[in-house]
Amino acid sequence: MATPAEHPQPKPAAEDEESRKLSVTAADAQSFAEGVLRGNGAPPEHARTVAECLVAADLRGVDTHGVNRLPSYMARVRAGVLDPAASPTLTQVTPAAAQVDGRNTFGAVAGAAAVRAAVDMAQVYGIGMVSVKHSNHFGMSAWLVQKALDEGMMSLVFTNSSPALPAWGARTKLLGVSPIACGAPGADDESPFILDMAPSIAARGKVYKAKRRGEKIPMDWALDAEGRPTDDPAAALEGVMLPMGGPKGSALSIMMDVFSGVFSGSAFAGHVANPYDPSRPADAGHFIVAIKPDLFLPLADFRERMRYLYDRVVHESEPAAGVDRVYFPGEIEQRTERARRREGIPYVAAEVAALNEEARRVGTEEVRVMPAKGSGQEAAAAQ
Repeated sequence: MATPAEHPQPKPAAEDEESRKLSVTAADAQSFAEGVLRGNGAPPEHARTVAECLVAADLRGVDTHGVNRLPSYMARVRAGVLDPAASPTLTQVTPAAAQVDGRNTFGAVAGAAAVRAAVDMAQVYGIGMVSVKHSNHFGMSAWLVQKALDEGMMSLVFTNSSPALPAWGARTKLLGVSPIACGAPGADDESPFILDMAPSIAARGKVYKAKRRGEKIPMDWALDAEGRPTDDPAAALEGVMLPMGGPKGSALSIMMDVFSGVFSGSAFAGHVANPYDPSRPADAGHFIVAIKPDLFLPLADFRERMRYLYDRVVHESEPAAGVDRVYFPGEIEQRTERARRREGIPYVAAEVAALNEEARRVGTEEVRVMPAKGSGQEAAAAQ
């Protein structure tokens, strides 16, 4: 007898429509996001920075941290727990160390100010360290790493976040799924080293994405509120994420809390507010370090050594069974970005509908979707 899996039932038409992919150019995504942000009180410069951060995530395929974060950001603005117009302040502590007070504005704005200050100090002293307090969700960590790379700098980017993981051996949701990120220039500007990873098996944003899209999650990502493995994203969000590598992932999350929360004077130990919770300020903390790559040897030597490392990892490592190619950290995302700059950023129809609702709230332009491939409109545009 055939099982249901062998003869899957067709999805209802409404469900198919909601999951239909729609493509948007990076420029249109940027313009749309800026419009929504300005309509909610963000000054033009803040709107440009936040939109750039979100679109950069979508371009790299990190859809969990892209433009679809706007509704949650705007809910916090409307609730008065995030100040879209506040400007971060900088306090110089030593010649090579400073602190940014985010003053409860967008995390991307506070993070960008911190990277700028760290780079400026590193240009003079070889290294610059910035602690950030009173901030919010700052988007994709790799975006801040890339800002340092654009200035020719190596970097470390840490943040803490709201409770999602238990400490190893516990069942209480206490630690954040707080990403650790770092970067270094490569042999050329097209092949930098970029690491951006969560200490959990999967980023919590992927669970929110699955819930938004009506999808299941792998059974090894999370536990429900009763401590049982689940493939239901809603149940996972009521429970806990699972750390990668058992106690190792848990320890990395604690490290993020030490450097980002304890050290900065921001919330820590499970007290950072969830970015989807509009009831109180997040009070997230970050820690950013910029380092000159030629601090200990000439830049040309550094780049040549990076080229050798890349070749050893990518070209001289024998792929394991079933693996077509070995990639350098960040390389898959760089390829995705090149493809999406050509072909557009894919969103599902339900996501576009939610974004357009934000545009209608403030009377700004809705998402401009690219013509479907093969449509008459596309053919006319190509002539």
